[in-house]
Amino acid sequence: MLIERNDYMRLLEVGKIVNTHGLRGEVKVVPWTDYPEVFEDIKKVSLADGREFNVKGIKYQKNNIIIKFQELSDIDEAMKLKEKVLYAERSELGELPEGVYYVADLIGMTVVTDEGEKLGVVSDVLQTGANDIYEVKREGKKPLLIPVIDSIVLSKDMDNSLITVHLMDGLLDL
Repeated sequence: MLIERNDYMRLLEVGKIVNTHGLRGEVKVVPWTDYPEVFEDIKKVSLADGREFNVKGIKYQKNNIIIKFQELSDIDEAMKLKEKVLYAERSELGELPEGVYYVADLIGMTVVTDEGEKLGVVSDVLQTGANDIYEVKREGKKPLLIPVIDSIVLSKDMDNSLITVHLMDGLLDL
């Protein structure tokens, strides 16, 4: 069973397997979340091809997570999962704090100015450390990069899939 398009509302990318760890089938995962401890609540993950793995245990190593899956018992099995993206059920990830959103929920949102001009749709969210940046795909133009700061991003209406921004002078000229 492959992950279907409508599964992306239910499943979220939570990390990527980058290597094996030890000889007993553990894998090293780079978490794609601001809160890596969410992995402590995840009981099962999926791959894009639909295979599912039960999380038997996790431990932290620097900026990575080491995961032991119930279904893997040796390094050879784990090696086959290198570079695979992990998906988890949205319901297992818990509630987000007020004003915090999953990147998957922001992709495709329409971006308009505070004057009502449609700019385009969010095609990616770049994480720079200081603040996120929305990449806005515009028809017939280069993508627009909008820093996610309070003076520019005025509101996010998740129900209507709408982000309202205030463009500072010169932002559109870039």
